[in-house]
Amino acid sequence: MRVTISNFTRLAMLGVAATTTAMAASAASLPPVHTEGDVTYLSGGIGQGEVRAIERSESKWPLTLEFAQHDRSHADFVADVAVVVRGMDGRPSLHATSDGPFMLAKLPAGRYAVDATLDGRTLHRQVTVREGAPTSAVFVWPTGTDNG
Repeated sequence: MRVTISNFTRLAMLGVAATTTAMAASAASLPPVHTEGDVTYLSGGIGQGEVRAIERSESKWPLTLEFAQHDRSHADFVADVAVVVRGMDGRPSLHATSDGPFMLAKLPAGRYAVDATLDGRTLHRQVTVREGAPTSAVFVWPTGTDNG
């Protein structure tokens, strides 16, 4: 028995294969997920593939933290930021070090104090996490903070 496949069908099959391959590649670009207590998080953003994967995933994570440092007229991303997220009761919910300029965290709804430390200089933010409404906080250190 001989099966004839039209050019349109061949193109459609190639398109599905290419899309599946691209989706698998983008999923592979997401940094590893970690768990500390009840909090799941990931951090990264080194390289364009990881940045794009994180940006596509942000809406699925209740909290996004971004880290940068002023450098004359623009800001450069930074990594190795010590992060402590505390509930309003003062107890730490998360204590981790960023592997890149982004950290995504799954925290229960509530108010949190976030401390981010780069080379001994700590910046503070208050964030409110609401169910179904992702929030973000950006930390930008002055020029010269990251001497490493």
